[in-house]
Amino acid sequence: MIYLCRHGQTFHNREGRLQGRTESDLTPLGLLQAQAMGQLLGDLVRREPPAPWRLVASPLRRARRTAEAIGEHLGLAVDFDERLVEIDVGEWSGRLREEVHGENPHLVGDDAWGFQAPGGETYEAMMVRLTSWLSEQATEPERRLIVVSHGVAGRLLRGAYAGLAQEETLRLDIPQDAIYRLANGQIDRFDCAPIDEPA
Repeated sequence: MIYLCRHGQTFHNREGRLQGRTESDLTPLGLLQAQAMGQLLGDLVRREPPAPWRLVASPLRRARRTAEAIGEHLGLAVDFDERLVEIDVGEWSGRLREEVHGENPHLVGDDAWGFQAPGGETYEAMMVRLTSWLSEQATEPERRLIVVSHGVAGRLLRGAYAGLAQEETLRLDIPQDAIYRLANGQIDRFDCAPIDEPA
């Protein structure tokens, strides 16, 4: 079983900037989202038969901070794996999405547009590293993992787990206030309690 989370909202998210491998801190809302995920995971884990759990995250700061908040709630240390990092968007890193789309109107409406960044990462390369990570994990029912990753990386990880085609994978939701359970060949979504954005 894997509980998969996306990091909380960052300042780049709020501004509409493409993050990729660049660093951006969690906003006050993002910190609350991380804490809410920790609370929800506490409830979900308690429903499962007693077993040791591992918490693993992308080493990028936004995922690290989200995982640390979850770990504080669950009493778990965080391990890191480079393969869980976000897509590299090359020359678009840190740029506003609307600027990129304005300069490349042919990309608007294309679910795969993020993989067309100059100097960026391809869908195939990203799938190789994520499926490599997934294949190394314990099999069911021994697998007990809480994973904190990113929007695109989490989307592809779910697609790889479910055996989805690229088109289906790229249409999957990427919320920052929900958790996905990957278990026994199916994926279930659990939404966190609504959070009022801090003033």
